[in-house]
Amino acid sequence: MNATTTDVLICGAGPSGLTLAIDLARRGISFRLIEKRDTHFNGSRGKGLQPRSLEVFEDLGIVDRVTALGGIYPALRTYRDDGSYNDVSFIDPTPASPTEPFTLPTMVPQFLTERAMRERLAEFGHSPEYGCELLGFEQDASGVNARVLRQGSETNIRARYLVAADGGRSFVRHELQLGFPGKTLGVRAVVADVILTGLTRDVWHRFNEDDMERQISFCPLAGTNLFQIQAPVPLEGHIDVSLDGLMEMTSTRTGRHDIHIESVSWASAFSMGARLADHYRVGHVFLVGDAAHIHPPTGGQGLNTSVQDAYNLSWKLASVLAGAPETLLDSYEEERRPIAAGMLGLSSALLEQHKRGEMRRGREVRQLDLAYPESPLSLERPARSMGLLAGDRAPDALLRGAAGPAHRLFSLFKGPHWTLLGYQVDRDLVPTRPGLRVHTIGPHDELVDEAGHFAAAYTPSPGDWVLVRPDGYIGAIVSSHEIDALESYFERVGLGLRSRAHG
Repeated sequence: MNATTTDVLICGAGPSGLTLAIDLARRGISFRLIEKRDTHFNGSRGKGLQPRSLEVFEDLGIVDRVTALGGIYPALRTYRDDGSYNDVSFIDPTPASPTEPFTLPTMVPQFLTERAMRERLAEFGHSPEYGCELLGFEQDASGVNARVLRQGSETNIRARYLVAADGGRSFVRHELQLGFPGKTLGVRAVVADVILTGLTRDVWHRFNEDDMERQISFCPLAGTNLFQIQAPVPLEGHIDVSLDGLMEMTSTRTGRHDIHIESVSWASAFSMGARLADHYRVGHVFLVGDAAHIHPPTGGQGLNTSVQDAYNLSWKLASVLAGAPETLLDSYEEERRPIAAGMLGLSSALLEQHKRGEMRRGREVRQLDLAYPESPLSLERPARSMGLLAGDRAPDALLRGAAGPAHRLFSLFKGPHWTLLGYQVDRDLVPTRPGLRVHTIGPHDELVDEAGHFAAAYTPSPGDWVLVRPDGYIGAIVSSHEIDALESYFERVGLGLRSRAHG
């Protein structure tokens, strides 16, 4: 039997698997990305990209590419029984700011998002391996032996780590015998991508909003000529999602005969649930995305949480493979599982609002306020009681370079490195080291906070150092008097000079 070796085997080429692959590829980590399906997913199951995910995509080099494929969310048009209607925006408009360059969700059908991600992966010389099924795996002290089936032939892949990005019915999670507790939410729905005539594309059309037996909506999918049909259906029994079945449902529920479905490109009937895996890590195996948590689609949290799972895990895998302590990987579950638990609660609450005909969405869905305050990777010396805290998202800010041109902090963060910002500090306090970029901010330093954006967002005191992780969260805030604590932190995450010298 043929056998190959790699650092990371990723099972599943959806949004979380692709995110992980892109970040590993740009870090030079060897991996295999396998997908059981014979081709890529061609539906719009997830269509909303939240602002925090757009920040992730900016770092990965695809935010403009992805955004250009989609568009803004249209107003919601709710029809009354007499044929009259009311148009409302269900997204609170929020202007961009120096600290938050992306403030509104962008509509991009999932198949277009994944296409842009595959293109980015190809730029690094990689692509998913379709029609490649994971048959089984065994762990030992140093890694995983996986058996895969491709084109009728079975082969072995030896990997240091296996990452399950294989969806809500995860084969890997089942093989690990991990509990997946939660509940069904008493809602079953049809979602379908169709081409139709009879409705305008400038609004999201919704009929019978307060009747779960007759409700149906038609959302024009930005960047395409498609509409997404969404409709609750009975919990039991066969649901006809063929063209004829969807046409009958449309005419019956809308009472209109001028809406004609011409073709169906993808359709699914699914029961909504909220479940969370007992653990995200078992030895050398990790769960990301729907393999770790499933949820109702309300609020557009699922795809985004999945992308951010992978973004959190990827740099930690790369760091450990480069010599960081293995314990760094424990922080993945410690940080991401509480985020998923909160997301499940939010999505379930939004589903209840949806049942009542309420669809307005505010800041709570944008994921800009997610943080890791209890993480073992969050350090403050001395402790802070207000302002920006360790574990918070690192805000953007506009600064002026000493040579004159302006710089965004996000541009300085972009890439696989850590970033250390010193505010009115002695630069020589922190030795140069691989994997860390140091920038000083002050009236006579390389960066000048001319407009006060940095001071307003970061609330620093003179002599403070702010360490920003590769995933854009604050790892540590220490004063120059506590600089030894920063050196100890570096050792724990693989940036220590001593650990590198002896590695």
